[in-house]
Amino acid sequence: MSDTRRASRRDFLKTSSVALAGTALAGGLSVGRAAHAAGSDEMKVVLIGCGGRGKGAIVNCMEASKATGEKIRLIAVADAFEDNARNALEGLKKDKTYANLIDVPDDRVFSGFDNFQKALDANPDLVIIATPPGFRPIHYKAAVAAGKNIFMEKPLCVDAPGYRSLLETNKEADAKGLKVGVGLQRHHEPRYQETVQRIQDGAIGDLKYLRAYWNGAGVWIRERKPEQTEMEYQMRNWYYFVWLCGDHICEQHIHNLDVCNWVKGGHPVEANGMGGRQVRKGKDVGHIYDHHFVEFTYDDGTKTFSQCRHIPNCWNSVSEYAHGTKGWADCSGQIYGGTEWKFRGDKPNPYVQEHVDLQTAIRKNQPFNEGHFGADSSFTSVLGRMATYSGQVVKWDEAVKGGPCEMPETYAWDAKPPVMPDENGSYEYAVAMPGIYKPY
Repeated sequence: MSDTRRASRRDFLKTSSVALAGTALAGGLSVGRAAHAAGSDEMKVVLIGCGGRGKGAIVNCMEASKATGEKIRLIAVADAFEDNARNALEGLKKDKTYANLIDVPDDRVFSGFDNFQKALDANPDLVIIATPPGFRPIHYKAAVAAGKNIFMEKPLCVDAPGYRSLLETNKEADAKGLKVGVGLQRHHEPRYQETVQRIQDGAIGDLKYLRAYWNGAGVWIRERKPEQTEMEYQMRNWYYFVWLCGDHICEQHIHNLDVCNWVKGGHPVEANGMGGRQVRKGKDVGHIYDHHFVEFTYDDGTKTFSQCRHIPNCWNSVSEYAHGTKGWADCSGQIYGGTEWKFRGDKPNPYVQEHVDLQTAIRKNQPFNEGHFGADSSFTSVLGRMATYSGQVVKWDEAVKGGPCEMPETYAWDAKPPVMPDENGSYEYAVAMPGIYKPY
């Protein structure tokens, strides 16, 4: 690892509430020593959420162990749907690269709404959480209460109550000295680390504004099956419902907004914007928007101009840019004007590197909690959605305090989700209308 990268990692770890973790460790708690049960050198892992990203995350975790020398053992898989859990497990077993890292008997394949608690009761050392985002605050809180190290995918919440829960859970994780990784992998890419550091060191002069994009054609759709309850259908087709996904500004665009927050060293204080739904029509696309444009404002007046779009045959970009008084930067590795520079260093797989860094922190008992910036970036995305849905200027503090809960009252297969279809099976009536929708 280069000196530049070490410095950038040190700066990044400043966000991990080192003091709290240090206090806990000084008091006798040593998660590093306790990370492997009964003195074993083996790290037992459970996977909670066995969809595409969950399967990717456990493979990334196993790949990372080659670099860290960590002995990984998958001991349980869990998902709301039994077929998801079993299919993920069988797929892993078929790959000879990972088959010898798996020890999941039939009685450690968990399903149902309480699958996460069953997985935690299997006594893992590390929990990978890759369920739909709406469940993240619940599962994170339970994992920390159980004293487990955690890797969780982004975003971390879809509403204000979820964000407030994250803040409290982060404090508890720090107090216990737990290590928490978040799937905002740009933080583990040397090209981003060095570019952000150079921007913060003045390479483009004083920062004027930032631009962020996640414009693409869209994602998968899962059709309804006659035997499904409404709850099961929405959880299968989770991307299209706010309570599960948060809208695509949260589920995808968080990556780009997170980079802007990283450059600024904090979150925005307000947002206003516009968005809507032009091509997302039909019964199988829920009630989320297909485009958002948001102007975020930070406490010093700096702006981020943000676009995300799911419309085919349009200009596509997934990128972040910073503009200053002396030049501008592509945050992924190049500076133009002022002190011109292009990153030419190593480009490790960031999805693997984030697990390398987490495993290293666990083994060496280093302070490591990405839940802090993960929570702020997640709520930045929620703030943007509240602005586009309402057409109002939405203030951070007011949104945190008064933003509505998007989650169901009851979690059961026969329970009603927050948004139900009309008599024609459509959710179009529930699409937020600016000027009518109230952010808080």
